[in-house]
Amino acid sequence: MTAMAHEPLTQEEVLLEWFLALDTPEGFRAELVEGEIVVTPPPDGDHEKYISRIVRQVIKRSKTEMDFSGNKGLRLKRAEAWPTDHVIPDATFAAVEADLFGGAHSWMPCDGVTMVLEVTSTKPKADREVKRRCYARAGIPFHLLVDRDTAEVTLLGDPRQDDYSQRCTVPFGKPLPLPEPFGFDLDTSDFL
Repeated sequence: MTAMAHEPLTQEEVLLEWFLALDTPEGFRAELVEGEIVVTPPPDGDHEKYISRIVRQVIKRSKTEMDFSGNKGLRLKRAEAWPTDHVIPDATFAAVEADLFGGAHSWMPCDGVTMVLEVTSTKPKADREVKRRCYARAGIPFHLLVDRDTAEVTLLGDPRQDDYSQRCTVPFGKPLPLPEPFGFDLDTSDFL
């Protein structure tokens, strides 16, 4: 019997295999974003404060009942490139009726995700630009960005190819309107 020859792995396949096998130190987070492995250290307290304030409001005030997951790995389809982006938003929101998180694996598809939240950290350019493109390409309806350097909160909506066509930015302290299915003004007064 003759052994079958295996096709050599492509550079992208090797990168994905290596990424999925990566063992990061406790508290660190690894993502594969646009063909680059990005490792970030554990967040500081202010980073977590903003997430907590937003999650509490979305859960309590949204017109559609929302589930959320913190640090849930998402596999995001890419239009032209391989491998698939593997991104971990600071928070992921989906309608309760979608039941996305129960039984989901470490890296789940993004179908049914309503909004992702990012708070700028040690790599703000990735949060502002690279992840924004990834989320738009994947068709996630809303991307909420808390930019600690500029003291602003931005809601991006209407994903089109590599970006969002709608943007609403307010300074910390001002309310940010969140459209349906949320249907309320996000209070940012305690972000100051």
